[in-house]
Amino acid sequence: MEVVMRQEMSEQLVEVVLPGTVEPEGLQLRHGPVPAAGPGQVLVRVEATGVSFAEQQMRRGRYYDQPPFPFVPGYDLVGTVRSAGPGVDPGLVGTRVAALVKVGGWASHVCLDAQDVVEVPEGIDAASAETLVVNGITAWQMLHRRARVRSGRTVLVHGANGGVGSVLVQLARAAGATVIGTASPRHHEALRRQGVLPVDYRDGDVAARVRELAPAGVDAVFDHVGGDGIVRSWSLLRPGGTLVSYGSASTRDAQGSKQWPVLKLLGRVWLWNALPNRRHACFYNVWAGRAWAPGRLRARRRAPHAEFLAPQQHGEVGPHVAPPLPLTRVAEAMRLAESGTVAGKIVLHP
Repeated sequence: MEVVMRQEMSEQLVEVVLPGTVEPEGLQLRHGPVPAAGPGQVLVRVEATGVSFAEQQMRRGRYYDQPPFPFVPGYDLVGTVRSAGPGVDPGLVGTRVAALVKVGGWASHVCLDAQDVVEVPEGIDAASAETLVVNGITAWQMLHRRARVRSGRTVLVHGANGGVGSVLVQLARAAGATVIGTASPRHHEALRRQGVLPVDYRDGDVAARVRELAPAGVDAVFDHVGGDGIVRSWSLLRPGGTLVSYGSASTRDAQGSKQWPVLKLLGRVWLWNALPNRRHACFYNVWAGRAWAPGRLRARRRAPHAEFLAPQQHGEVGPHVAPPLPLTRVAEAMRLAESGTVAGKIVLHP
C-alpha cells in the first residue's frame, strides 16, 4: 500500500477538458494532483478510453443530457485500481476493471464508485476490453434483450463497420442470423469476409436493395442514424419484427434543440407501438432507469458486461480497434472518428 501511495504522489492527473462548442483543436489538456478515492470509491489509473459518437455530439452541444460546459468527456474506460477508499475491499487494488461513466473518462486517473466497475478477465488487453465496454454492452442488450434475435433470423445493421455495428455483426452471426449491413464501399470486402451482405448506405434506394436481399422483410433493424431514415427502417420489418433505435447520427450537425431529435424518435416509437400491427419498436438507452433504480441499473449493466467479456476472452468475438492514439492527440482522434473512414473504435491511451 505504501508503494501505491508513493506512485500516486509521483504521478500527475492529466485530463481533457471540453470548454464549449469548439472544434477538436479547441479541446484543452489540464494537469493537476491525482484525486483520492472517497468512501465507497476506487481510484483507477486509466489505460484506455474510447472516442464514441456521444463525444462528437457533446463537442457540438448536441448530446441530449450532457452536463454544462466545461467538463471532461469520455464515455467509458478500462484501467487498473490504484487505491480503494473507506468501505471498499482493499483486495481490489491492482485489479484491471472496466466501467461506463458517460463523462470523465478522458483522463489519466478517475475516481469511481466501486459498484460501477467490473473486473476484466485475464488475457484481454486494455484496448480490446475498452472497445467492448460501451459497444459490447450496447450490442449485447439490443440483440438479446430487445430484439431477441435467434438462429435463422435476418437482421439489418446500419453502420456495420462502426464500433457498435461491428460488434452487433459478430454477435448476430454467432447467434446464427443472416446479417445485412450498411456501410461505405471501402468496408464491403471486410464485411463479406465476416459473412455479412453489404449495402452501400449512400445508394439512392437502400430500402430497395435490402428488399432484394430479404424480400419478406427483416426480423430486426438496428438503427443509430435516426432522423427521417427511421421511417425507412420501420418499413423494412416483416410481421413480428423489431426496430431498435439507439441514436440520431443524422442530426449531429443540426441546429436548434438537442432534445428534439430524441423526443421525435420516442414519439414515433410510441405511435408505432400503439398502432394495430405485429411489429415492435424501441429506443435503447444504456442509462435508462438510473434516476429511479440505480442498483437495478447497475445489475443490468454488469450482467451483459461480464457475459460479453467472457466470449472475447475465448476468442469467440473480437473487437475492431483502430490504431490507438495517446490522450495528448485527442484532437486528431476526434477528427478521425468524425471522418467516418476508420473501421472500428478509436481508443486513447492516457
